[in-house]
Amino acid sequence: MNKLNDIFSSLRKENKEKTKKEIKKIIIDHREKASLVPSYLRRQDFEIEFKQLNVADYLLRGIAIERKTIQDFINSMLNKRLSKQIKDLQQYKKRLLIIEGIEEEELYYENEKEVDSKNNNGLNPNSIRGFLLSITLKYNIPIIYTKNEEDTAKYLEVLNKKSFASKDKSWQAQKINLDKYEQLQFVIESFPGIGPKTSRKLLERFGTIQNIILAPTESLEEVLGKKAETVREIIEREYKT
Repeated sequence: MNKLNDIFSSLRKENKEKTKKEIKKIIIDHREKASLVPSYLRRQDFEIEFKQLNVADYLLRGIAIERKTIQDFINSMLNKRLSKQIKDLQQYKKRLLIIEGIEEEELYYENEKEVDSKNNNGLNPNSIRGFLLSITLKYNIPIIYTKNEEDTAKYLEVLNKKSFASKDKSWQAQKINLDKYEQLQFVIESFPGIGPKTSRKLLERFGTIQNIILAPTESLEEVLGKKAETVREIIEREYKT
């Protein structure tokens, strides 16, 4: 009888440990491998599964989390990529934006000299404030500011424990459908420093993506200026694994 009780006790213990492990599971976009956040999550006993996520960087118990370093936030704001990501997050009832790195870098600078010398993109502070307000009020996405990658991981651990976390939603969320012309713009806007206005100019000038790729650098410069060299370098860059 005692042996039987020991067996059931052991099984209950194993089930509790298994349940606990299942709860501490997080799905992470494979591009986040370059970040230290997954390493810190492993130290916190998270079970990590890397996938190619169409939306968000982290999925934790039904909550979609987009993580941006300060520089990535600014760059994504300039090239309009963040606007698309914010819209895609609407597919999730619970979503969150993490802006990481406030311990080492300012999100914006008040002094004009500081804007020129420290913020390479020279964005007006009110433009950034307005965008942050839009994310919060228009799209109802809470914003968390973290010190660094370790702090981000700690927030995710606390988030996992809170009662407002729910069951996992499918990780196969899709990017919001674009019409056939928006699809062309979306491809062109993936190039650094090219926003909607410039992408339209390129498509109006060359007609197709193929023509843009095949166009000589001199022709691209008429629309892109100095950015043409960057675009040409990316087009001709060799892919190596």
